[in-house]
Amino acid sequence: MSRCEQCLVKQFNNLNALNKEELKDISDAKDVHVFKKGEIIFNEGKFVSGVYCIKDGVCKLSQLNANGKEQIVKFSKKGDLIGYHSAITNEANTITVTALNEVSACFIPQSLIKKPLEENPKFSTAIFKTVCSDLKEANNAITNISTNTVHQRMADLILFLKDTYGVTEDNTIKIQLSRKEIASSVGTATESAIRILSSFKKDKMIELKGKSITILDETELLKIAEGM
Repeated sequence: MSRCEQCLVKQFNNLNALNKEELKDISDAKDVHVFKKGEIIFNEGKFVSGVYCIKDGVCKLSQLNANGKEQIVKFSKKGDLIGYHSAITNEANTITVTALNEVSACFIPQSLIKKPLEENPKFSTAIFKTVCSDLKEANNAITNISTNTVHQRMADLILFLKDTYGVTEDNTIKIQLSRKEIASSVGTATESAIRILSSFKKDKMIELKGKSITILDETELLKIAEGM
């Protein structure tokens, strides 16, 4: 089992604000979990007695709307700390986290997060900045849905996935989402998402093969995303 102080993930998240003793305590207590594609890591409304540090793989973070339909609010990336809401507030989590591919994550007990929060100003500041960043993302998402067209949101999502998860040599986005997940991400019906993707393909901006999306004309996608 890798030590936290040796893990490259540490460079990308709030754990780099911990001191050596705090990192050693976490290394000694953490458990590594592997989740299969489609496996739920934890459910909305459930209390989680710690946080998950994502080592590999991608998760979707979602909520149920008033109609009982899934709304994807965020995608995780390597180094993200998932479930910190419960660890900090002792309240139930407000999201469901599901593995989109095989996910490896270290589970860190709540006590080892709360103790440095109370004693390590550098760590508490880092967590505070993360909370603020997540709130900003949520506000931007609300504005995006209320002011931008579905075509704009679709183009924006494709570019976001490309920038966040990268592409292969032929410009195929490395993460694959179902049409339902894409629709949930942009706040539209699955049928509408399929029609828009087909129109992007017809206009030679993307190529579709199953769940794979290959970007053919990034410039045109950017123009659509910006409402030009």
